[in-house]
Amino acid sequence: MSEKKILQLGDERLYQSSAKVKLSELEFVRSVAADLRDTMRDFRQRHGWGRAIAAPQIGIFKQIIFAEMDTPLVILNPVVTEKSTDLIELWDDCMSFPELLVKVKRHQSFRISYRDESWEERTELLKNDRSELLQHEIDHLHGILATMRAVDSKSFALQNQKR
Repeated sequence: MSEKKILQLGDERLYQSSAKVKLSELEFVRSVAADLRDTMRDFRQRHGWGRAIAAPQIGIFKQIIFAEMDTPLVILNPVVTEKSTDLIELWDDCMSFPELLVKVKRHQSFRISYRDESWEERTELLKNDRSELLQHEIDHLHGILATMRAVDSKSFALQNQKR
């Protein structure tokens, strides 16, 4: 197991933008992806939730996301296009502030282009829960936290109030 410490709300590094991954860094990407997988699974075992994690959350400022919805997925250098005008409002959770929920609005769907861990180009249309999850993770790559997207000043709750 290679789980890492997850940076927590208040750590200035979470507000940094991440650099794009280069083809020459694929071996490094595999190592980071394994760390992200192990860190997320450890978190999920302790907290009972967690479907994805971005590299900045473990202090690696590269555009790498590990998600495990149906199957494990590594996303490199994601680009968002074709955002729906329809928004969904939800209570967003985050491994970087595990006791807090934040009410945010996200696009119901969007198209994403990215490279996978084999450097193959991929494009997908993401909807609903997959869409909101990956919007959250892509935000992490740009130094944006859910707290910065709160619907209003009353859009915060403790996890135990909503679960």
